[in-house]
Amino acid sequence: MASSQISSLLSCSFCSTSPSIKSSIHVPKRLPIPLSFSTKPKPSRKLFEELNGFPHKIPLIQDNSCNNNNSTTSKATIQLYAILEAVADRVEMHHNIGEQRDNWNILLLNSINMLTLTASAMAGIAATMASDGASLLALKLSSTLLFSASTGMLVVMNKIQPSQLAEEQRNATRLFKQLKSHIETTLAIGNPTEEDVKDAMKKVLALDKAYPLPLLGAMVEKFPKKFEPAVWWPSRPKRRNKSKYNEGKKNGWNEGLEMELRNVLRVVKEKDMKDYERLGNLVLKINKSLAIAGPLLSGVAAVGSACVSEGSSWGAIVAVLGGALATTVNAFEHGGQVGMVSEMYRNCGGFFQLLENSIQETIDEDQEQRENGDLFEIKLALKLGRSLSQLRDLATKSAYSRQEGTPTDEFASKLF
Repeated sequence: MASSQISSLLSCSFCSTSPSIKSSIHVPKRLPIPLSFSTKPKPSRKLFEELNGFPHKIPLIQDNSCNNNNSTTSKATIQLYAILEAVADRVEMHHNIGEQRDNWNILLLNSINMLTLTASAMAGIAATMASDGASLLALKLSSTLLFSASTGMLVVMNKIQPSQLAEEQRNATRLFKQLKSHIETTLAIGNPTEEDVKDAMKKVLALDKAYPLPLLGAMVEKFPKKFEPAVWWPSRPKRRNKSKYNEGKKNGWNEGLEMELRNVLRVVKEKDMKDYERLGNLVLKINKSLAIAGPLLSGVAAVGSACVSEGSSWGAIVAVLGGALATTVNAFEHGGQVGMVSEMYRNCGGFFQLLENSIQETIDEDQEQRENGDLFEIKLALKLGRSLSQLRDLATKSAYSRQEGTPTDEFASKLF
């Protein structure tokens, strides 16, 4: 009975409200927005035209291959990015190998010194054991073998100079990072050219040649006959002045700035380059002397330890003194990293040689082809560790000293 009443009430209410419901859910024939239950709707071109009420053409992606300038720029950009990846890889390689060769220097130094001191102690103990022949023979053989091993290891260590190798890799890492920053700046400015790509390739190959990774066959000569600065930049042919520059386009250059650069270049040649050449030759001679003295002393100690006998003590004296002196020389040469100091002077000499070449080549070029004069002056001042006012004061002092015929009493660089 109750259920029949409820059903009748619901039917009445539905009949009374049905007109309003029909009007609320009325769907127009043309919708401004298509209804779709798919997660990724893909409307066709025909449906797009119908929904907007007019024919509409979707633009296609234009092919820029016909534009020679855009295609050249795009190609150069891709090539520069490829070179940038190779440069970043070389930075990591030289950094890792530099750490490895620095560890070589420490481990070989400690090992050779321990071998030499142990052999010297055995030779001294053998001289005091006159009663037991077997113990004397054992100590003599052990001391001789240790001296011989330390002599051989020392010859190899002096030949490859691990401290100098580590300094080479540190310099290579720094220069490759500098090249990486230069390429990134070129890409950030935009519109790189084929000349930028060729220049970057030449710089990478020049650095690979100046700081080789392998030891056999390609290692830099550690004891040259004469001190020579490092060269890590490609050779650039001098540009000939084909036409006169336009008087209205100075590009930041004037006669005063050119004279300032010539005066600074004079100081670099007369003071900095000569001083580093003198110091480089001095360190090279010291390193050569120490490299010969170390193995010679340990070899003499090995001969003295083999001649230790019951009735004579001169063999033990030679062995002990030779071992002590060899340890001292080895510690001074490799502990003081004389090879690293020699490489540092070689790198500094190369820095000033590159500075001289860049100034001279810039002055010889046409003003229109040069780098902006104000920018070049700022770069030169920063390379020498000076402000612009200090750089101009240096040029003024150089001009006065040249007029008076006296040498300049100041170095150009404040960094090295």
